[in-house]
Amino acid sequence: MTYDAVVIGAGAAGLFCAITAGKRGKRILVVEHNVQPGRKILISGGGRCNFTNLNTTAENFISENPHFAKSALAGYTPHDFVELVRKHRIEFYEKKLGQLFCRDSARQIVEMLLLECERAKVTLLTNCPVASVGRSGSGFAIDTGLGRFEAQKLVIAAGGLSFPKVGATDFGYRVARQFGLKIVPTRPALVPLAFAGGSQFGKLAGVSIDATASIGKMTFRENILFTHQGLSGPAILQISNYWKPETPVTIDLLPGRDALSLLRGERPVRVSIRGASHSTAPKAITRPKSPPAASRLPSFRRRPWNRKRFRACSSSAKSSTSRAGSAVTISSGRGPRDLRVDARSDFLNHEATRRSHEAFFAASLTGWARPWSRLLFPWCGPRESSQINENIPHF
Repeated sequence: MTYDAVVIGAGAAGLFCAITAGKRGKRILVVEHNVQPGRKILISGGGRCNFTNLNTTAENFISENPHFAKSALAGYTPHDFVELVRKHRIEFYEKKLGQLFCRDSARQIVEMLLLECERAKVTLLTNCPVASVGRSGSGFAIDTGLGRFEAQKLVIAAGGLSFPKVGATDFGYRVARQFGLKIVPTRPALVPLAFAGGSQFGKLAGVSIDATASIGKMTFRENILFTHQGLSGPAILQISNYWKPETPVTIDLLPGRDALSLLRGERPVRVSIRGASHSTAPKAITRPKSPPAASRLPSFRRRPWNRKRFRACSSSAKSSTSRAGSAVTISSGRGPRDLRVDARSDFLNHEATRRSHEAFFAASLTGWARPWSRLLFPWCGPRESSQINENIPHF
């Protein structure tokens, strides 16, 4: 079957290329070796797809030909794509520094591109691996798992080697070498940085802090994220574009501030790095997490009763029970005692009320009945509020 153009790769670039050509009346075929299109779109932006940046300029691109980015952005700006997103009624928000994210899911962007392909009458074949590409007369012949296709134009939008887990391969590089195109040596970019010999900051894994990352004259100020292997986050991903082996990376955890002046200003008498940095850095960086204390068993130790305390309790017992929400308060002449109940069910409220009445009854007994009160109501001894709470069942 013959087409005006065949696009290999149904990612963001391939689909958008097919849409643009289809709207110009061209007969377009898109071939994708994965089962579904836009696999990398679905995982971008943490599943919300950071689909553009309002502050994008040609200076934000690293290229052997910087003028290409200028002409490309002049023909289609980030605001043009935002209008397309609004046309499809996809809600989005600006996170910071002009970064736009879908409010719901990255799948909305994939569905938008597929709908635009359908309107442009673009043919899409998924789960269709390409076996070979070659010349065929004045055009190209593409042998795939679903047959042989011919086209006057061939577009390779197969992506790079950055995400092998989503099906990224070196197919584009192999085709380029086949046709004698010059290839710039590849190296990692937009990637986290790992410490040689393992990370010394494993306890800080998951902590994010505003910082600057610099290599030479290039500096980026964004968040950095501590990981189990090293550093990640927007600032690290950006600076990784300029990193080369044996090149030092400078990290400033107090950007725009002088650490010595900060310490002197906040603690004029006793200077503490930990204390002075609390206002600028997360607690996990300045104060390591302490292990949680072991749970204590409820204490059943009872304060001894004597005749004097019993007389005072029985003579001034003006007790009342009140309930408000999930709290039951036992009051007496010797002072209030709060009994906090986690009201998980009506039964628990009833149980707390019943015990409060029994506590009042036991406290009102005369001295000669004291042994029987201990026998009948063992939980009604004079204990601290924390002990009372521990003896109430929780469900």
